[in-house]
Amino acid sequence: MRTFTLIGLVLFFLFPKDIIYSEPLDQMKVHFIDVGQGDSIFIQTPNEKTILIDAGPPKAGKTVVNFLKKHDVKKIDLLIATHPDIDHIGGMPAVMKSFKVKKIIDSGKLHTTKTYLRYINAIKSNKIPVGIARQNDTITIDPLVNIQILNAYEENKNNNQSSIVLKVSFQEVDFLLMGDSEREQEKRLIQTEDLQSEIYKVGHHGSNTSTSYKFVDLIKPQVAIITYSKQNDYGHPVDRVIRNLQKVNANIYSTAVFGDITISTDGEGYFIMTEKTPIDGLTEKAG
Repeated sequence: MRTFTLIGLVLFFLFPKDIIYSEPLDQMKVHFIDVGQGDSIFIQTPNEKTILIDAGPPKAGKTVVNFLKKHDVKKIDLLIATHPDIDHIGGMPAVMKSFKVKKIIDSGKLHTTKTYLRYINAIKSNKIPVGIARQNDTITIDPLVNIQILNAYEENKNNNQSSIVLKVSFQEVDFLLMGDSEREQEKRLIQTEDLQSEIYKVGHHGSNTSTSYKFVDLIKPQVAIITYSKQNDYGHPVDRVIRNLQKVNANIYSTAVFGDITISTDGEGYFIMTEKTPIDGLTEKAG
């Protein structure tokens, strides 16, 4: 398998604004949008289908909408709400107001917050069909992309444990997207699923509730993505998670440092582009 991570990073540092490179016609792009302390992942499939997974906290709704408009998005074929926490569904009403959403897949976990009520009301007012995720189901949206649901809500699970976990595969390149799932879900997945993936979206923003060494050693990710804000009250990401990722030699990218992160793949290799460099982050901190 070809990987262009290191080369892409070097080129980005040399020519961050003006880099030009040829891309294959049939490719998939996965964007990890910087929404601060939260999650939002946007997928453009080879057959031009659009999938938005989460939309960050309420104040990030405008950020997500602007990101999608910047990428000439006219509609969202599938909106996935991994679980009902505010930092995952808070921005969804803004998205539903700005774009035609063809379908929503929800975890099925109910919640009693005002944020969840606004999310439900936005679904009703826009008359969007909703499906409930079921563990081991396959999402069919593009014949070139295989999307498996590895975890979803079951009775007695809390919000994070109910997170929809997805394995998104395009030919030889796999993305494992963990939502906010915890180590209990990791233990089950180790026993039942083929987890090896090139790209790993770290569970629960790198908190102490997830990312056991046994789990990441089985995944053997080449790239680990952590979504969090530099200014967070939770200590994300914790040192143990970083150490476990380093033990398996994963290249770590975070939205806190790199801003928006885009991974383009032709199904054989992948190329990483970031909005910022670590030098930009230091400059911001100094300012």
